Amino acid sequence: MTARRDDALAALLEAVDAAAIDTLTCALIAEPSVNPGGTEESAVAVLADACRAAGFAVDVVEAAPGRPNLVATAPIGGTGPGLMFLGHSDVVPAGPDWSADPFVPRRDGDLIIGRGASDMKGGIAAAVAAMSALARASEFGLELSGPVQLVVTVDEEEHGAGVRHLVANPDLLHRMTGVEEFAGCIVAEPTRMEVVRGCRGASYFEIEVTGRAAHSGRPSDGVSAIDAAARVIEVIRADQVRLAAAPDPLLGFGTWNVGTIEGGQGISVVAPSCSLGVDRRLMPGEDVHEIRDRLLADIHAAGIVVDGIDVRVTPTMFLPGFATDVGHPLVSAASKAALDAPVGGWTAACDGGFISTSLGVPTVVLGPGDINTQAHQPDESVGLSELVFAAQSYVRAAVDLLTDS
Repeated sequence: MTARRDDALAALLEAVDAAAIDTLTCALIAEPSVNPGGTEESAVAVLADACRAAGFAVDVVEAAPGRPNLVATAPIGGTGPGLMFLGHSDVVPAGPDWSADPFVPRRDGDLIIGRGASDMKGGIAAAVAAMSALARASEFGLELSGPVQLVVTVDEEEHGAGVRHLVANPDLLHRMTGVEEFAGCIVAEPTRMEVVRGCRGASYFEIEVTGRAAHSGRPSDGVSAIDAAARVIEVIRADQVRLAAAPDPLLGFGTWNVGTIEGGQGISVVAPSCSLGVDRRLMPGEDVHEIRDRLLADIHAAGIVVDGIDVRVTPTMFLPGFATDVGHPLVSAASKAALDAPVGGWTAACDGGFISTSLGVPTVVLGPGDINTQAHQPDESVGLSELVFAAQSYVRAAVDLLTDS
């Protein structure tokens, strides 16, 4: 890095506004955007106003009624490949055991407390602050080769309606910048500011088992769907053993979880139906339809589908996994930007899977907060100092990726 570029970067880092990060994080927390149970519209309106006030070009497009995606582009950069920051505006329900109202943001020293503080309204505020600082690059004699863009989707915590709409309409990204390519995407999910270069994906399956009802006094007249469902669960367990036998060094292996079960008509009736709600975590490149077909084949091979028993397996949600090569410039830039942060993988899933697989944009996850100890917890929190560090890391990454050495 030349002395001039080094001086410019130092000035941009100094331009990161901690007070603005605090204010925007709290304003976003105060708009619940709970999923399921509400819409993200009011939170996105607050974010859109903040982005416009920062001088960004803003486009808000509904992915579903009352559920708008946001794309904001800073007025900087040339016509080369750009850098995307990705976030989501929805939060999980607050749940019990909060010590105060989860949607009234509060402070405890450095901590900002409220639902969504770490997952991921704080990360979004950090990205906005980074872009605001980068918008001043030319003041310090630094010209970026491509644009910087913030994309915030809806429905990440449930079915991914926002990111699905986004990748189905990629022209929205390009019309805001005039650029067809991205040098990379940084997802601001909470990773403790460690670089995640790959994530498992996620899928949901509904398994419907139908049997034949009969009086429980003579159960041989019927065929129990509950008994058949229990055998289906054993097939799933056997497949889990198979998957665990060949772990990937970065992401481990795909996992099954039978999360819900419901069935039967009454205690004195042979169960005519039983349904299972099943989660299957995906490795990069896995296809939900192939997984369904294999599971059905294993169920038939186990002799579960007999006269009077039918089993149907339906995928209801799919979020792809991804892995960015460890040698990609985005990975090294992100690690260096976060002061030589470690690089690894994530067993969780995020919208970055669609950006990587559907749009072909190299992707990493790098954000403030801890997904295991802060996100989705009572009294969810994130440190303001960590949000500032995140914003400064995003500035460093942008300068590294979008300027000549």
